[in-house]
Amino acid sequence: MEEENQESGRKEAGIYALRTTANREDQVMDFVSSNAQHGMRGYIFLEAATRTDAEQAAFNVPYARGILPKEVSYKEIEHMLEQAKVERNIKKNDICEIISGPFKRETAKITRIDKAKEEVVVELLEAAVPIPITVKMDAVKVIRRETEEGEEAESESSESSAEN
Repeated sequence: MEEENQESGRKEAGIYALRTTANREDQVMDFVSSNAQHGMRGYIFLEAATRTDAEQAAFNVPYARGILPKEVSYKEIEHMLEQAKVERNIKKNDICEIISGPFKRETAKITRIDKAKEEVVVELLEAAVPIPITVKMDAVKVIRRETEEGEEAESESSESSAEN
């Protein structure tokens, strides 16, 4: 792949780490171009054709401390840039267990799902009064489905009526 880029006369853009003052990354990003990625405290990753281009982008930027001498490989920062979306198989009326937070190990029934915010609204089963609680989808584990219970109850009742 590098040979193809050299033949056409173009150099593929590299990734450079810009060292910043801690917790000032967002202010530096306002000054630097839009193709900068913030993934680690005190550093911003810039995509530039050469190290000189990266240095020029960071020149005279407040809180920018300088470009690291070595180019960063994509594999080193890949885990910070791409967030893997895991599709959750959660449905309304599922019985779940809360696996983190103050209600850990409590069983609950899912009443509403907000996929955009990745949150679910649950009602605790052991509570005397049903109170809706909003938790992250990561914080619940489905124990059983409401539809499976209904189907099982129907099949058991039809079997008992067939025996009579």
